[in-house]
Amino acid sequence: MARVYVSLGSNIEPERYIKSGLNDMQQEFGKLILSSTYETKAVGFEGNNFHNLVAGFDSNLEVHAVANILKNIEANNDRQRTENRFSDRTLDLDILLYDDLLLKDDDLEIPRDEILKYAFVLLPLAEIAPTTKHPVIGQTYRELWQNFDKDEQQLLTIV
Repeated sequence: MARVYVSLGSNIEPERYIKSGLNDMQQEFGKLILSSTYETKAVGFEGNNFHNLVAGFDSNLEVHAVANILKNIEANNDRQRTENRFSDRTLDLDILLYDDLLLKDDDLEIPRDEILKYAFVLLPLAEIAPTTKHPVIGQTYRELWQNFDKDEQQLLTIV
């Protein structure tokens, strides 16, 4: 059984789409561990603020099967994929971690590099997996958050 952590983000009707996405994830994967939800400015483009959180769950499914289910959940929640990586979205679901798996292929990068780049990914992950160690860096997510430059990226806690 693998412990999986997934980031969720939305800046189009975020309350609606995050709630719907979490319901769909619970239907597919069972019990979820949820971080607080944080509001942040859009990164890489001008747009509405995002709501972001991290969910954790256990799964017997292979990592690509989990990723396919998450893509289906995005599609079921009106996600429009464009060539522009930085754009408004109803629901964005990204696997951050799949146990200690190290993977980089055409479809997936695990662990996601966003963990170390963005406060809106690292803080919620540190909140629900504080003693878990980054599989490459070897530091816990609590330690990584403690050492993160918090002045550059502002987060507002929603709930």
